[in-house]
Amino acid sequence: MPNVKTSVWINAPLDKVYAIARDNRSFPEFMEDVDSLEVTSETETTVVSDWVGRVPAFNLKVRWTQEDVWNHDTHTCIFTQVKGDYDKMVGTWQFTAENDGTRFDSVLDYEYSVPGLGPLVGKVIYGLVVKNMEGVLGAIKKRAESQA
Repeated sequence: MPNVKTSVWINAPLDKVYAIARDNRSFPEFMEDVDSLEVTSETETTVVSDWVGRVPAFNLKVRWTQEDVWNHDTHTCIFTQVKGDYDKMVGTWQFTAENDGTRFDSVLDYEYSVPGLGPLVGKVIYGLVVKNMEGVLGAIKKRAESQA
């Protein structure tokens, strides 16, 4: 299963960055690859939402339902696809105060197979997933720094 690790340092306080990351309802406003996101259930620590994402390179929409489990003490989120277009998707977000700002680390394990297409397409998909995750972290960074 491919593993994607991305990190970014954000010039904004931990609490600000963490709050932006938890507000997934607003993601379609500032993340270009998220077409829509609807929260279907929510508690203080768990959010279940339906996502529609876009893969511009293939003019493809990807749909999934995701459960996010937030730990406010450790400033982490474990997210898992409950159902959807990925064969499997699970990951973590970790937010850490660092150098008067916030370090945002993301780890994503996924499987996304396209029947009948071989390993070359898998490499292309991996590259697209890396670019997407970098875009997610970059969008949260931009939003946090503009509001700090």
